[in-house]
Parts: sequence; C-alpha cells; structure tokens
Amino acid sequence: MLSVRGLDAGYGRSQVLSGVDLDVAPGEIVALLGRNGMGKTTLLHAILQLLPPWAGSVQFLGEPVTGVPAHRLARRGIALVPEGRQVFPNLTVEEHLTVFARPGRWTPQALYDLFPRLAERRGHLGDQLSGGEQQMLAMARALATNPRLLVLDEATEGLAPLVREEIWRVLAVLRAEGHAMLVVDKYVHRLVGLADRHVVLEKGRVAWTGTSAALSADRGLWSRYLGL
Repeated sequence: MLSVRGLDAGYGRSQVLSGVDLDVAPGEIVALLGRNGMGKTTLLHAILQLLPPWAGSVQFLGEPVTGVPAHRLARRGIALVPEGRQVFPNLTVEEHLTVFARPGRWTPQALYDLFPRLAERRGHLGDQLSGGEQQMLAMARALATNPRLLVLDEATEGLAPLVREEIWRVLAVLRAEGHAMLVVDKYVHRLVGLADRHVVLEKGRVAWTGTSAALSADRGLWSRYLGL
C-alpha cells in the first residue's frame, strides 16, 4: 500500500532523514518508533508531502506520489491525525464530520457509535471541547474521509489516562476491522499489542525493523533506541 525508498528530507540546510525505507501493506499496522528528535514527525510529513523530500521516492497504492500536493494525496486515501489535534475552533463536531465526509464505512452515525462522547457533544464548537474530546474529534474527522491508510502522530500525547484508554480502544476496533495504519506513539508497551511491525529511527536513519514478537522479546532494543 505504502512504499518509501531512500527518503532524504530536512529543513533549510539541516538534513534530518537519510535513506529511509518503510512499507505498509494493506490491513497492516506499522509503528514508527524512536526517541524525541529522531525524525519521526519529519518522516510522516515527507510521506504526506507536507515537507518536500530531498531525495528518494514515495509510492501509494502502486503509484508515485512524490511531489503530489498534500490535499490531492489526501483524496487518494491517506488521512492524518496530526500532533496537536488542529480541530477547527469555529466548526461544531457535527460540521467536522459532515464537511470532511466521503462515502464509505465511516458515516457520521458510525463515528458517533465509535466515539459516544462526540455524539453527546455534536453541537459544540471545536474550542468548546476538552483536549481529550478534541483528540477524538481529530480521529473521527480523519476517519470521516474513509481513508485507505490512517496516519496517527502522537494520538495519545498529553491525554488523561481514561481518555488515553478510550483512544487505545478505538485503535483496537480499527485493527479488528482491518484498517491499515502508520502510528507514532511513545507508549511502546501498548504498540507491541497493536502493531504488526515496528520501524525504529535513530538520528534520521532506520536502525531496526521487525515484528512485535521480536521487539517484545529483546528489551535491549528498548533501552538502546527508545530510552525505556
């Protein structure tokens, strides 16, 4: 579904990514891991063409997308749940889910079933929601586009424990339904139970890749690359 080869990217004269390879197969969940500052968000932005890659290639559904504007790539079936939520403060929950809706499994009603709290708050504006509710809305907004690939950048960051558990519950539902996902999150012990494979970045390069079973069995990798 997603194929990244030899990707270089950076900001100004500062190179952040060097020769990164990454794949996500249909229905697969891949976790992107690494300490802070290792290039995870930069890689997501380069894949989504929010940051122009310096070198390398990105293919989605078998077609090259390097240089394709981000909004057109979104129409092809990639949806981002960005770090920081970025909901629209002057749109209601209902408006978020209808403005971005595309035909498919995730209708507004299906999303209200998935996120009952949003159903209770459907008439509230984005800036009237709590941080946890905004995170739920950011995920629901992305799903409303009925993407082929869902990309999540720190979806549980800064959330209260109960809200965090709600996000993990939703991710488990999506896994059971066969959604392909590329996930960045610091809670590695939860990702081991969710993801099929893991890609570890160290100073902008792929330092390790393997299955959840392999990562769980080698705790030396956790201390070496993740600081855990």
